[in-house]
Amino acid sequence: MSSNQGLSPIAQSSGPSDGLFRKPRDPSMAPRHYRTARSLPDVCPKEPTGEGRALCDGPSVVADQHRWTVYNSKVNLPAALNDPRLAKRESDFFTKTWGLDFTETDVMPSFYLPNISREHFSSYLQETAQREKIHERCKNICPSKDDLSVPTITNNHDKARAELEQVPKIFMKPEFVLNDPATFNAVLPWSHFSVAGGKNSRDVASSRLLQEKLSHYLDVVEVSIARQISLRSEAFFHAMSSQHELQDRLRETADAVAKLRARTAAIDRVMCRGPLRALRDALTHNNCIKLHNKLKLMAAVHQTQPTVQLLLSTSEFVGALELITTTKEVLQQELQGIHSFRHLGSQLCEMERLIDKMMVADFSTYAQSDLSRPFEEDSQVLEKDRLQSLVFGLLRQRKLDFLDIYSEEMVRAAKNVVRQCVVKSVSQISEIDADAVKFHEQMRLMTFHQWFDLLLDIFEHFILFLKRIKATLSAIRNVVLEVLDSSQRSRLADVSSATNHSDGRTNEDEEEEDSGGGEAELAYLTHEGLFISDALNEAEQRSNAAAHAQTRAQTRTDACGSDSASATTESSSSREHNSNTTSSLPIGGAAAIEDVMPSDLELGRVANNAQELLYTASDVSHDRCIKVLMTRAKDGSLERLSSSEFVCLSQAVESFVSDTEELCGRRSVSLRGALQSQAYRFVQRFHEERKTKLSLLLDNERWKQAEVPAEFQDLVDSIADGRVTLPDRKPTGSKDRKPSDFLFVDGQKYAVVGTVLLLIRMFLEYCQCVNDIPSITTDILTRLADLLKHFNSRSCQLVLGAGALQVVGLKTITTRNLALASRCLQLVVHYIPVIRAHFETRLQPKQYSILRHFGHITKDYNDHIAEISAKLVAIMDSMFEKALSKYEVKAPMPSACLRNVCKQMAKMHEAIHELLPEEQTQILFLKINAGFKLHLKRQLARLGVINDGGPQYGLVMVDVAFYSENVQALRSLERLDLNMPEIWEQKR
Repeated sequence: MSSNQGLSPIAQSSGPSDGLFRKPRDPSMAPRHYRTARSLPDVCPKEPTGEGRALCDGPSVVADQHRWTVYNSKVNLPAALNDPRLAKRESDFFTKTWGLDFTETDVMPSFYLPNISREHFSSYLQETAQREKIHERCKNICPSKDDLSVPTITNNHDKARAELEQVPKIFMKPEFVLNDPATFNAVLPWSHFSVAGGKNSRDVASSRLLQEKLSHYLDVVEVSIARQISLRSEAFFHAMSSQHELQDRLRETADAVAKLRARTAAIDRVMCRGPLRALRDALTHNNCIKLHNKLKLMAAVHQTQPTVQLLLSTSEFVGALELITTTKEVLQQELQGIHSFRHLGSQLCEMERLIDKMMVADFSTYAQSDLSRPFEEDSQVLEKDRLQSLVFGLLRQRKLDFLDIYSEEMVRAAKNVVRQCVVKSVSQISEIDADAVKFHEQMRLMTFHQWFDLLLDIFEHFILFLKRIKATLSAIRNVVLEVLDSSQRSRLADVSSATNHSDGRTNEDEEEEDSGGGEAELAYLTHEGLFISDALNEAEQRSNAAAHAQTRAQTRTDACGSDSASATTESSSSREHNSNTTSSLPIGGAAAIEDVMPSDLELGRVANNAQELLYTASDVSHDRCIKVLMTRAKDGSLERLSSSEFVCLSQAVESFVSDTEELCGRRSVSLRGALQSQAYRFVQRFHEERKTKLSLLLDNERWKQAEVPAEFQDLVDSIADGRVTLPDRKPTGSKDRKPSDFLFVDGQKYAVVGTVLLLIRMFLEYCQCVNDIPSITTDILTRLADLLKHFNSRSCQLVLGAGALQVVGLKTITTRNLALASRCLQLVVHYIPVIRAHFETRLQPKQYSILRHFGHITKDYNDHIAEISAKLVAIMDSMFEKALSKYEVKAPMPSACLRNVCKQMAKMHEAIHELLPEEQTQILFLKINAGFKLHLKRQLARLGVINDGGPQYGLVMVDVAFYSENVQALRSLERLDLNMPEIWEQKR
């Protein structure tokens, strides 16, 4: 009914036999015409009018936005209709385009069109007369859309809406139920009535008013419902008229179905029953052939258990597993449900589990014998064929954890390596009783050289141990990779054969379609649940599948069977017996060998595990060596080693670690870490010994100039030549040379104390330690910086702080002591850049930040030197202040005060001029002279003596000249500019 709403009432028809003209209706006109005037959809459409087309023929903004219409025109219509060339406006606008000669003429009627009169429509009018009456009656009920204008419809719609809005919203709600007390009280407001039982006129009037209001609401709703029904009456009448056509079509369909059933029954009786009987006989014959084949297959399967036992007796595990797998596949696919074989599957599974245990035990035995055999044997891989057979069988059974067995045996064998080496070494030492002393104590009772020889022996045995493990794991990994490669090649062969098979099958199907079209017509018929086409081709399909499976099994055997049980003569004969026994079996189950083997991902994981096991072997070897080191270091014996002994130990460990890394291909840090830990303790002890020694030397130092032995001068000369190391042995002839008073460094002479000479040897020992053990560079650098800081701080306490008075028992700290301390500090400062450059070459670029310690140390030493220089100036300054405070300008000249000052200056120069270089001596005396001029200037100002050329001025100038002559007469001060006029106040 809804599909015919788009047709006008006159054009609607109930069937194709009425011969009525159907006029199409644009579905976009009617809804747009009434959408603005009605809130409900129009279910009774009328004929479209001109006014409706005027409202809806405009272009759609959405659908027509890219299509050009007349609304896109930009020409002014009055301008287009007016021709300015004419004197008057013509009534016909065609003359504008077609010229002034255009005239209207009568069009002749066409000779090909008939003359239509009213008689041609007489039959149509008779058939539609009844429908026209119904249409007219509908028009009286629902006025025509042509008679309604948009404002009228809008007003009626607004009026109906206004009337409905008078009805309260509570009546329109879907949950309106008077049983609800709240709804009932809202509809009947009892609060307007008096509570008392009596009735009064007000209550009567209220009830009457309420009744009239409800009646009015009812009338409004009924009128609205009647209006809606009247608008839809035409659709109701159309639905009733459509029922007749539907009944006629159903009657015709029932007759056609009955005829078809009768024809089908005749075809079945005449053409099908006989052929079906022939097909049933053919199917019975095929079943008999299958039964005979099944019996032969059962006879072959019955011989499986004896054959498996024969294979196991010759340790042919792979052949037995292949036979068991093939038999299980046959039982599951071909002999499923055979009562006599109901226990054979479980028996085969039990035998398979037994074979698994036998292979695991055999592999464990192999691992023990391989890892426990003497290292003197030349063979790297023990019984390689046996190993390959075991690995292939374990892979076939998905026993992928067999490497864990080898790992456990490897750890046990590593422990035995250490024990055997210790027992061998102890047996050669008569001082150690192996029966009375525990195993760990035996290594502690050895001397370092005995223990070091033991450690080298352990290293050598572990290298051989790792080589043997690497060879065995390489053989295992090669088997895994061969299986992986054969699996991939077999998969590629299967894919190519499947592609060729599918192409051949497609060609055969095309030929069958061309030649056997008659057989295809019977393919949809069934007999006892089987398709006939399948019943005919079942035997051929089974034979093709068996041949294809046999090809796959043969490919798999050629690719992977070379590493299985073909090592001995018995295994070859057993395999021949196996092939003869299983020749009568269908090879469809044997094709599952590929499925039995692990996947490519699992095989790759096993290969990676073999490589990781080699890394584990290296780590286990390192761990056992670490235990040997820790056993020796438990009582602190490694910390008490000399530098040369520890260097030997470090080099041996580094060589062993490098060999294992080259052998296994991975860097190991455990043994290096243990050595680093011992190196840290060694450095700590090394530093503490030298720091304690330096403290003792400083506490006993009397800060007097020491003689420099020739060996120390040679040591300094070697540093100047770029060899920042200790000499291997003392140079010949150094004892015959006499010691010198000064140490000559780069053309300068240094007066030093004995402690500084030993300090130079100490930091050379630190540098030598870095050369021998590069891994402890940062620790040594930190300790050396601490040693230099300790020397600086302790010497400052003893000299500047006068600590040497109590520690050593000096009576006083003289200027010579101060100058000697300053010169010693300058010598250390001279060697700090050399030490920094030496350490910088042995540090990584990211470790250069640690070199900042040398900058801090240099600054501290320079500050200390400056403090000593300031102390020397302060000593003379206090003397000037005391002496010049008693200065008087009177004869005789030179005065006694100036004589005393010059005497003290000469003593100062005599004390330091041999210790300090000329430049430092001159700078120091310039500072002393500045202090002298300052105090003399103050005294002259106090005495009121000015440079006026008077007698007192002359006396002062005599003293000044005496002072200048004495100072400049001192050695290396001849050209010193004293600038004595500064003692006078400048005139303003």
